[in-house]
Amino acid sequence: MMILPAIDLIGGRCVRLSQGDYEQKKQYDASPLEMVEAYVRHGLRRIHVVDLDGAKASRPANLDTLRQIAAVEGAEIEWGGGIKSADALNQVFDAGARYAVVGSVAARQPELFEEWLQEFGAERMVLGADVKGGRVSVNGWREEVDLTIDQLIDRFLPLGLNQVICTEISRDGMLQGPATELYVRLQKKYPTIDITVSGGISSRADIDQLRQLGLRKVIVGKAIYEGRIKLEELC
Repeated sequence: MMILPAIDLIGGRCVRLSQGDYEQKKQYDASPLEMVEAYVRHGLRRIHVVDLDGAKASRPANLDTLRQIAAVEGAEIEWGGGIKSADALNQVFDAGARYAVVGSVAARQPELFEEWLQEFGAERMVLGADVKGGRVSVNGWREEVDLTIDQLIDRFLPLGLNQVICTEISRDGMLQGPATELYVRLQKKYPTIDITVSGGISSRADIDQLRQLGLRKVIVGKAIYEGRIKLEELC
């Protein structure tokens, strides 16, 4: 199983939200650069970074921070938030991101995401499917669209899609365990896709259970910042 440590950014600083609510924000002292350096030292090379300012503004807003952390030797930055146009996507890649996570465009402008899959390849383009109550949410989780996650994945499966990050919004930042049944169902239904678990990881035991159930990737965020999981446990 691949473990991806998470960094959420507001104003260039590390924060964590609860259930995607910008009003429930907690800022941490460590800088994004310090966190990336620590992750890489512990062998955690692929790092999931969310530009929360960008998600709110519908354009990348922390590109200077991206350039700084992408320059860390050995780091592979997976970047999401505010990628709503070809210009935005190119800005993110030019600033050093290895992978781009796209959610709102995939749900609202599927033809554009199809173009990006074909241009940049499924190895760099990641579908971000954030769900609440069984429905997909977009624009920083503030709007719900009339799509299930299965319908969203099915749209791009014929184009070689092989990476999906699914965040169960009700679990995100709550440290109450992941929505395990959802992820097991999706991974069994879509064996050619790496389903990344996102939201709710509270302990090493959560990760071990997901591995035993056949999940391949998991994002860990708040549990690291709150000291619930030590980096040494993730090596």
